[in-house]
Order: sequence, then C-alpha cells, then structure tokens
Amino acid sequence: MTIRVLSERTVNRIAAGEVVERPASALKELVENALDAGARRIEVAIEGGGRSLISVSDDGIGMTAAELALAVERHATSKISDDDDLTAIATLGFRGEALPSIGAVSRLRITSRARGSDAAWTLAVEGGRKGAAEPAALGSGTRVEVRDLFYATPARLKFLKNDRTEAGHILDTLRRLAMAHPEAAFEFTDEGRMLLKLPAVGGEGGLRKRLAAILGDEFINNAAAVAAEREGARLSGFAGLPTYSRGTAQQQYLFVNGRPVRDKLLVGALRGAYADVLARDRHPVAALFLDVDPQTVDVNVHPAKAEVRFRDAGLIRGLIVGALKHALAEAGHRTASTVTTAALGLARPPLPSSWQHSFSLPAPRLREAAAAYQAPLPGEVEEIAPPPVETPPLGYARAQLHNTYIVAETADGLILVDQHAAHERLVMERMKRQMASSGVARQALLLPEVVELDPAAADRVIARAEELAALGLVVEAFGNGAVLVRETPALLGRADVKGLIMDLADELAEMDAALSLTERLDEVCATMACHGSVRAGRRLTIDEMNALLREMEATPRSGQCNHGRPTYIALSGADIERLFGRR
Repeated sequence: MTIRVLSERTVNRIAAGEVVERPASALKELVENALDAGARRIEVAIEGGGRSLISVSDDGIGMTAAELALAVERHATSKISDDDDLTAIATLGFRGEALPSIGAVSRLRITSRARGSDAAWTLAVEGGRKGAAEPAALGSGTRVEVRDLFYATPARLKFLKNDRTEAGHILDTLRRLAMAHPEAAFEFTDEGRMLLKLPAVGGEGGLRKRLAAILGDEFINNAAAVAAEREGARLSGFAGLPTYSRGTAQQQYLFVNGRPVRDKLLVGALRGAYADVLARDRHPVAALFLDVDPQTVDVNVHPAKAEVRFRDAGLIRGLIVGALKHALAEAGHRTASTVTTAALGLARPPLPSSWQHSFSLPAPRLREAAAAYQAPLPGEVEEIAPPPVETPPLGYARAQLHNTYIVAETADGLILVDQHAAHERLVMERMKRQMASSGVARQALLLPEVVELDPAAADRVIARAEELAALGLVVEAFGNGAVLVRETPALLGRADVKGLIMDLADELAEMDAALSLTERLDEVCATMACHGSVRAGRRLTIDEMNALLREMEATPRSGQCNHGRPTYIALSGADIERLFGRR
C-alpha cells in the first residue's frame, strides 16, 4: 500500500465532517465568529432548513481584502497566536478550519468592510475552490452566505432530516448563543418569517430579561437565582423549582465562559444537586453560566466545541452542587405556579349551555332575577373589612379532607396540603440535619421485627449493616433470607419496618457496591422518610395540622416532596373567583 499526502480539497472535506455535522453546526460557527468580532447586532436568515441558504450578517469589526483571503485558509485565525496555549482559549471560535471546512462542502461567499474603511470586499469559495477578493457594496461589518450546503458531498445530505427539523436545530442553537450574550441583538427569519427577535439588553438585569424573552416569564417566575463563587470559578443563572421539572433534559442550558456546552460533568452535577428533590424520571430546568480562568479549562477537546475538560473537575462539581442546593434551600417552601394553573384547569367544569345563555341577560332582567331570589347584585353589598391580623404564608388549618389533605385559609385565598408528601420532606430534612450534627437518634423496638427477603436481598442489607446503623437503622442476619430489625430512627415514629427494609434492599441492588451510603445519603434518607411519615388516611387535629404548616414554612425545599411532586397547591382569592366565573 502506497502512503501519500491527501489533497488540500480532501483534507478540507474531512475537516468539514468533524465541524459541520448539519446546518445548525455551520450556523453556530458563523455566529460565534460574529460575536468574537465584537458584533452587537446579528441577523440570521435561512431557506430550505439551512440547506439552500444560511445568511449571517453582523456589525462587527469587519475584514480587509487581505484578511478576507486569509480567513478561508486552513488554520488561519485572528484568535490565537503561535505563542498562545491552546488550553487558554478566551474566544468562542479557535479551531481555524471552520470557514474553509464550510467552503469545502458548499458555495460560500463572504462580504466584509473593515471598521474605518471606505471600501468593502467580497470573496467566494465553491466546493473548496477559492476565488479572488473583489470590490463590493456593504455598509459595515460582515455578511456570510452559505448556499447549497453539502452539494459537494451528496452522501451527507442523506443524513439530514426534513427542513422543519433542521430549522428547529438552528433555532435552538441560536437561542443558546443569544442566552449567553444578552448584550447583542439577534434576529432570525426562516423563509422570510420572523421566528426570533431579541433586542440587546445590558446592565444588571440583562440576563434575566434575555432568559425571560427566550424561555418565558413562567420559567423566571418558577426559578431560583443562582450566584456563587469558589476559588476563582463563578456560577450564575437560574435553576427551576423541583415542581417545575420536565420529562426530558431538553431545557437544560449550560454555558462555560459564554460557550454553550453539553458537558457530562456539568449535567451530572446538575442532576446530583436535585437528587433529593426529583424522581429519577424527572429533569430540572436550568440556565447556568460558569465563568472560569481560561487556563483552567480545555475547550479544544471536541471538534464542535460541545464538551470541555476542567483542570479541577471536583472543584467545579462541588461549586455547582453546593450553589444549586443553597439556591433551592433559599426558595424555602415555594412551589411552582404551574401547579396552581394545572389545578385550576382541572377544577373548572364546563358551564351548562342553559347557564351560558342566562349570563347574556340585559341588566334589567338580571335585576328581576336577583330580586326573585332575594339576592343582591355585585356592588350592592357593603363590604366589611377583616380584622388587621397578620396571617402566616401557609395560613391556618381549617379542615382535613378524606384524612389526607389539609385545607388552610391564607390572607387572600386557601392552601391545599398533601399531608404525607409534606411530612415526608420534613422528616427527610430532619434526618439530614441530625446526620450533619450528632448522628441520627435511634429507638429500640419493643419487639424486634423479622423481615423475610430472598437470600440475595437479605445479604445486600446485612452487608451494609454498619452504615445503616449510622443512619439509625440497626439490623442483623436472622437465618437464610431474613433480616432482624432491632432499632429504627427515632424521628420515624411508628415506621413501616417491613416496607422500609424491602425498599432499601431494592435500592441497594441498583447502587454501586463501591459507593458508601453516605454518598447516596439523599436517596437513603428519602426512602426512610417515606416509611416514617404521616400517612394518607390518618386523622390529624387542628393543632397537628398547624404545627405541620409552621414547620413547612421554616424548612428548606418543603414545597416539594422527596420525589419532586408538590406538597401543596395555593389558590388566591382571584383564582377562586375565576373558578366560579366571577372574573
């Protein structure tokens, strides 16, 4: 076999396979170049899902004719020098082959006017063949047009999805870049239809405004602000309340030094921070921005710059987990407003057609109908002001429904509390506090309880006996396939011992044997708390209900149970009026 050097055209096409996976990949490279050029306004237009046309115009510093010719050469860049360390990249673009790679598989045209220059220039690259720079007309900045993407490599076209799907990927890419750069204005049109229009926003509240414009006010209203710093690494952004979770991880937006990434370390840290407040099949919603010294992170480990490598991964993970747990704890007993919205949707029945007709009666007929029933019309009753008494956030208990739900009256509405879910969270938080201080207090069972399991399950529990004892659960072997329980955590009260041991055995089967229980403390505490909580179906006194409400107000994360479900639903007076058609 003869060894030979590949042609420049072939090399460019190989590079394009790494960098330009689909139209969204090309768009990402072009927009990052615009941002690195200091652009404060970026306009994107596509046709045919990006296959027919991708156009990116910016008001950045622009290029001279000589710079334009160099920009489409492989490994030519203005963003690093030969003396720079490739592990200290401070810009978004850096690889050097993006433009020539795009030009190798499309019909590329770049038109640019250098800031302060009185002339603009244009240059075309078609299937890797570069033309000469020519005079052109352009007010300022740079315009890049990519036409017929992958025409030079038809096999790649077979892997693309339909136009709508590819346009969706482009929109998602542009939204992520816009989140990280609120100081720049963005516009996006697809086949002439405006799909995104974001004005530049600056100042202290700029990020909040940009996230609200992209993700919606609902996200901001149901998220906790995150701000933390450790050893030069800074984390900021917003983390959704656990009750505002989703069934997929699609709405997790993570950034490192302004660069959108899908990094396993960051995703794992985000997941770990919510471990004790979300079920395994639910995913948090978050927009988090990590800023670190460029020398402590390598962004050159992935062709599409989607992954990074940190010098001190443990520091970054600890910062993220700690900051998010603190932010969620600061949120206290807050629960997502979407819970109330969903409840209103379920509770509002359709009106009978005869009722709907009666609402259209003229005023005189309404007065006649009201008089017939001796009922005053709205506005004819003198309102009596309530006493000037301060009501706590979760109000005062008034009743218990089906021995399961607590009804509390607040200053302007009512609260409906799931007593088991709420107490489950309170018990878990108590266990965690005891573990952090003096250890979990234990209570001896009057009669030790024997729990029958299959031999393998019993062996898993007994193998962890010493660690379980530190958590307040004292067990020992009792023949083949049986576990004897002598003591349980005191704060569990009259716990369901059999159910607790069986659930722990199942949980240990899924747990890495190399991990200690303290490393999975949240999950173990959640399992124990579930079996020691006030059960649905237990009658509570008014004093017990009020005590539960007051403890919820003082306990972090009490707005959701250990599985991420809401512990209460709040209905304001206005919500109740809407239910009855009064608003």
